[in-house]
Amino acid sequence: MAKVGWEGIEVLDNQAKQETKNEQLEIDKSYARTFETEEGKKCLKHLMSRTLDQPTWVPGGDHTSGYAREGQNSVVREIKMRIERAKNG
Repeated sequence: MAKVGWEGIEVLDNQAKQETKNEQLEIDKSYARTFETEEGKKCLKHLMSRTLDQPTWVPGGDHTSGYAREGQNSVVREIKMRIERAKNG
């Protein structure tokens, strides 16, 4: 029998969290499968060389460019994080 009232909300919340975890793991696995191919590794290496391996700001440069560069870096960091999460389960 389904729980009603506040107890039912807790059950639904736990189910939603588990579904979200499962969906997240599936996306992480998709990233890992994509970037574990030779082409994927080549693309990730290129992305890293154009973002993470470059300074986000240089002295004398416009300080606002650092914000945009850090945004680019965060995308590559997320890709790498998702690949690691998929490997570690």
